[in-house]
Parts: sequence; C-alpha cells; structure tokens
Amino acid sequence: MSEADTAFVLICSAFVLFMTPGLAFFYGGLGRRKNVVNNILASIFIVGLEIVLWMLVGFSLAFGEDHGGVIGGLDYLLMNGVSSSEAGPYASTIPFMAYALFQMMFAVITPALITGSVAGRMRFEALFLFILAWSLVVYYPIAHMVWGQGGFLAEIGSVDFAGGNVVHISSGASALVLCVALGRRNGFAEVSYRVHNIPLVAIGATVLLFGWFGFNAGSALAADGLAVHAFATTALSAASAELGWMVMDVILDRKPTLVGACTGLVIGFVAITPGCGFVPLAAAIPIGFFGSVICCLSCSRLKARFGYDDALDAFGCHGIGGMWGGIATGIFASKAVNPALGWNGLIYGETELFCAQLLSIFVTIALAIVGSLVCIAVVRALCGGRLRVSEREEREGLDLSQHGERVHPSFNGLDD
Repeated sequence: MSEADTAFVLICSAFVLFMTPGLAFFYGGLGRRKNVVNNILASIFIVGLEIVLWMLVGFSLAFGEDHGGVIGGLDYLLMNGVSSSEAGPYASTIPFMAYALFQMMFAVITPALITGSVAGRMRFEALFLFILAWSLVVYYPIAHMVWGQGGFLAEIGSVDFAGGNVVHISSGASALVLCVALGRRNGFAEVSYRVHNIPLVAIGATVLLFGWFGFNAGSALAADGLAVHAFATTALSAASAELGWMVMDVILDRKPTLVGACTGLVIGFVAITPGCGFVPLAAAIPIGFFGSVICCLSCSRLKARFGYDDALDAFGCHGIGGMWGGIATGIFASKAVNPALGWNGLIYGETELFCAQLLSIFVTIALAIVGSLVCIAVVRALCGGRLRVSEREEREGLDLSQHGERVHPSFNGLDD
C-alpha cells in the first residue's frame, strides 16, 4: 500500500467529481435563458442519484465477479467487502475503496453528458427515470466489459485508458437515440438558438479542463511516470484541439469565437481520453487537432444533413470525439509507452489492436443503442407515454414549468 498513491487517487477523484458542476455550467451557458436552471439541475441531480446507486449496487455490477464477460455480480452489494485499508483486485497500491470512489465519479459524469442532447424539451421526471435505468442497463455493463476482470472487451485486447468507450461513446450514442426519440424542439428549423451566457460557458469549460487532468492522469491509479505521461498527452491534445476548432471557426465563419475555443478544449480531452496512457506524446497533436476538425464538421454539417436535434451537441462532441479517440488509439498506441498493451498500433505495422478497437467501438455503440431503446420504453410506460413537456411548457421554458424558478427573476428583456 502506498500513501502517496492513495492521496493522489483521492485528489483525482475529487477533480473528476468537480467536472460535473463544470459540465452543468457549460450546458447552462450554452442553453436558452428560460432553460438554464433545468440544464444545470440536469447535471446536478445526477450527483445525488449516481452516488447512492453506485454505493448500493453499481460498483458491484461493474466490478464484481464476472458473469459472461458482460456484467458483474452482487458480491460488493452495499460496498460489502470493499475495504478502506486493503488493496483490491484492480490496484495493488491503494485501498479497494479508493478505487471504488474514483470509479464512482466516472459513473456520475457519464450520464450527465447525455442531458445536453435533450435540453429544452424533456420532462424532468422522465429524465430522472431514464438516467436511473440507463445506468443499470448501459453504463454498468459497458464499464464491466471494458474495465472489469473477465470483461469481454478487455479479453479481446481492446484498451480504454480513461473512458473513451465507457464514458464518451456510450453517452454520445445514447444521447443521439434519446434526442431522436424525443423529437425536435418546437420551431427547430426556424428559430435561431442563441447561446445564453458565453462567460458561463467559459467557466464551465475551464472547470472541465481542471478536472480532466484528474480524469486522465488519475486513471494510472498511482503517482508514477504513467500518470505524468497521461497528464502531458492530455494537455497537448486539448491545446491542439482548441487551435483546431479556432481554425475551423475562421474557415467556416471568418471569425474565431470563445464558444468555439472552449468547445475545442473539451473535444481535445474527449479524443485523448482512451489513449492518453498508451500513445506517444507527439501523437496527441493529430489526435486533438483532427478530433476537433471532425467534431466541428459533425456539429455544423452532419446534424444539419440528417436533421436530428442534438441540442447541445452531446453526440457531435462526445460520441464522435470518443469514436475518433478509440480509433486513434488503435493507430498510435505503443508498447514503449505502456507495456500492458497486447499489440502496438497500426502505424507500427500491427493490425490486431486497431481491429480490437473497432470491434469495441461497435459493441459499445450497439449496446448503448439497444439499451437506450429499452430504457425509453420503460420510461414511457412509467410516465404515461409522455417523455417531453407540452408545447405550452416548452414555450414558457422548463425553468418555470418543471421547477418554478427563473434564472433572472427580474429580467424584463425581450430575448428568450
């Protein structure tokens, strides 16, 4: 046991938890004024729900004894047998409870990412029930398949250092399914959806920036050279992606924007997450830069082409960015960086890892889609078939209709 490693992982756990209010601010600023409270609460309520759910059953289902390579058992129900003084099977230098707490913070932020896709139109009780069901049906099985002992995707040799499949692809694919099932916002093709509060977007993005170093470097589970390497690749990817989105802003709109720069930073983190502890430092530049370009085109062109209403681009940023990151890991990963790899990446002339990455992405997407459809069906049944607010409630705004609150109670302007 190492006191230094334990302290490092606990601090990183706090960093990752801090990302969820950062995401709340980010989504709150991007949304419309009349929905800001709802957008922020959509992330904040998940802190309470997911921590309770994780302690009760989530950790056990994700990291308990393997069943068919898909799900864990109930051996850690109510955190039974999860020691706060002895190491567990997943990390040898920190208490088992420290590992469980670190993983808990991933379980908190992942479903919060989904909420951006349905901003401005989903009933709060339906969203609450969907997140509850989604955690059980989608998140815990994917976490077990990728990170759990005996998990199917781990067994085929695919790798995911800090959550490309588990966090970003799963939430991004589910976000797309949910926003399509919910339908477009009223006036989607006619209304210009303006960013409500750009400084709040910047605050949220910089909080995410701060926390993401705990997210990625902390996934080394020790205060060692691998954590340092993951920290460095994370920084370089985020910086490259910020520049990439600014370049795209200039090409597409002839002006760089603060919202674009902040979005680029987030994309850089997303893209490097699966490979930050596997790829050489130099590889972080193309991973971040081209990830930003791909996601920018997805948000500005792909969404318009197919007409789905991913309100705050949860799929365009996290789904697409996570897929690119998983593929890029299969291209650039090197056993010289991390000997735990079974194979080198495609640029070293080996194809096995690249193929395993493609298969893992396909399996994650398939499970997220099917699982989300199941969750939607269950929630529809429980909510009398009503997933979204009425047209009048949507026009009024979800802050008032769902929560009885206004973000600016004395505001008398004419914008919405």
